[in-house]
Amino acid sequence: MSDIFTLKENRDFHRLYKKGKSFVNPVLVTYILKNNSDNLQYGITTGKKIGNAVKRSRARRVIRAAFRQCSPELKSGYDIVFVARGKTPFVKSTQIKNVMEYQFKKAQIFRDKE
Repeated sequence: MSDIFTLKENRDFHRLYKKGKSFVNPVLVTYILKNNSDNLQYGITTGKKIGNAVKRSRARRVIRAAFRQCSPELKSGYDIVFVARGKTPFVKSTQIKNVMEYQFKKAQIFRDKE
């Protein structure tokens, strides 16, 4: 399995916003772009529109929990950015996991079953 790293640099987020493929849902927006490494990298964005700091933290927490469940099934070599939407702090991580799985299937980055 590949290593999983977090994206922290502003330029990495902007690169995905401009060049990445986006998948939109009322709960979550996902940007995916192939990178040149063997690592899976992800980042989470929660803007002020989400709400106060408590709601933004909860949104990040449920997105992180859902991604942790999906990550073993993903192919390596991709950068992923998740953008929280207004409904994100009010849903459970299992619901976000279902949305992520649907978006990952559309992006065809699930590992082939052998």
